[in-house]
Amino acid sequence: MSNSDLRFTRYCDLLKDNLVNKMSVIGVVGLGYVGLPLAVEKAKVGFKVIGFDRNAARVGQVNRGENYIKDVNNEELKVLTDRRQLVATVDFSKLTEVDVIVICVPTPLTITRDPDISYINNVTNEIAKYLNPGQLVTLESTTYPGTTAEVILPKLEATGLTVGQDFFLAFSPERVDPGNKRYTTKNTSKVVGGITPVCLDVATTFYSQTIVNIHPVSSTAVAEMTKVFENTYRAVNIALVNELMFLCDRMGIDVWEVVDAAGTKPFGIQTFYPGPGVGGHCIPIDPFYLTWKAREHDFHTRFIELAGEINLQASYYVVEKVIKVLSKARKALNGAKILILGIAYKNDIDDCRESPALKIIDLLLKENAEVTYHDRYIPDVYPHEPYTFSMSSVALTDEALKQADCVLITTKHSDVDYERVARYAQAVVDTRNACKNVSSDYKYNVTKI
Repeated sequence: MSNSDLRFTRYCDLLKDNLVNKMSVIGVVGLGYVGLPLAVEKAKVGFKVIGFDRNAARVGQVNRGENYIKDVNNEELKVLTDRRQLVATVDFSKLTEVDVIVICVPTPLTITRDPDISYINNVTNEIAKYLNPGQLVTLESTTYPGTTAEVILPKLEATGLTVGQDFFLAFSPERVDPGNKRYTTKNTSKVVGGITPVCLDVATTFYSQTIVNIHPVSSTAVAEMTKVFENTYRAVNIALVNELMFLCDRMGIDVWEVVDAAGTKPFGIQTFYPGPGVGGHCIPIDPFYLTWKAREHDFHTRFIELAGEINLQASYYVVEKVIKVLSKARKALNGAKILILGIAYKNDIDDCRESPALKIIDLLLKENAEVTYHDRYIPDVYPHEPYTFSMSSVALTDEALKQADCVLITTKHSDVDYERVARYAQAVVDTRNACKNVSSDYKYNVTKI
């Protein structure tokens, strides 16, 4: 057996044994919606976990046991931090103290809708400074197929260490669904791809300690493509039903009734609902990672790009609906008081990333409408690209409803009494079918998209 084979066997077997026996220290880079829940899950089963983040305020919150992610249990976090099972730091030199490094950093789009992997690049540069023999590095951030092998691997191998022998590299996409009580980090199947078969073996051992079902695939590129395909599938089907919404509007047909009726078929269809656009950290972004990468291969994903155009068009369509509703009351959008209900990208969560409500607010403000919003999950909105406005949630009083020229429902939060909304509002534009069960006495002033 060669020296390299002995080295590989020693590092691989030692790390796997330590993972199974919960003796490994886990490092989680990025303590946001993905990283913090993952860190908590690892700490709960007995691993010592060190969380890394550039945000000093966030690090302080974690170390004090103060939870800021709704899907994390407050008490569990407090117990883990009190007994130092989970600690957080801004000091990346402590990467030398961990056996596994999980990268959970943002992968947004640029203003021109191109992938922004600067966070991945920056983190990888830090990891390369402190990479030790025997460590596993795994990327969970959603990105285009090829990122792990083309971006991360060369930086790590530039240290002189060899992948699959001295260190191990894998990609395993996060599948977090904020607010989902049924499927959590623990019981959502985990796709894992490794740079080498040995990398896959080590990564599978790591994830199987806390996740019920692991699905290994043949490469990191397959795992990366799996993630973007999952969310592109949703984006395309949402675009299909949004286009159906446009047509039904022209034809005077209730699109919600059509979708509900089609959903009674027990095979051949999966129900998707129309809305004001798409939001969140995945669906509006991931398809553009795929279309960008496709162009590198002289291939144009026309179907996917069209879906993106239709979903964006939905936000403009909602504004047009508001204009028509105001016009019937002999009012103009310029100067009209518009009350937005819900700016989170989905119901009952505190996340407004890429929310279509933000796009709609921006469009309304550009037409000089007076816009306010109510969302108890999102108390404040601050300027961030491409938006320059800031505002705070207002109380949903009877007076606020009466004073609005139009109440626009963009998120169907369960804490809102939509019967009361329909009773007191002068006019309602409902993009989520939230007023479906409102008394017929008040439906006369409700317009569904």
